[in-house]
Amino acid sequence: MTKILLIVAFTIAIVLWFKHQSGKRDELPREEKMPEDMVRCVVCKVNLPRSEALLSQGKFYCCDEHRRRGG
Repeated sequence: MTKILLIVAFTIAIVLWFKHQSGKRDELPREEKMPEDMVRCVVCKVNLPRSEALLSQGKFYCCDEHRRRGG
């Protein structure tokens, strides 16, 4: 009976230790992203970040299909 209790206590201690270690990783400083300009697709009018938009002939598009369709 004592052996079973020791195994259970040891298992609980290991689980708690791993949870404590994973919590430390969350506390690391994260890089803050700067706000990005939003643009509007000429065809469907959806807003998306400038970095994800397609620029063609001075107009922004959300996907290649809309770029081909034009606006």
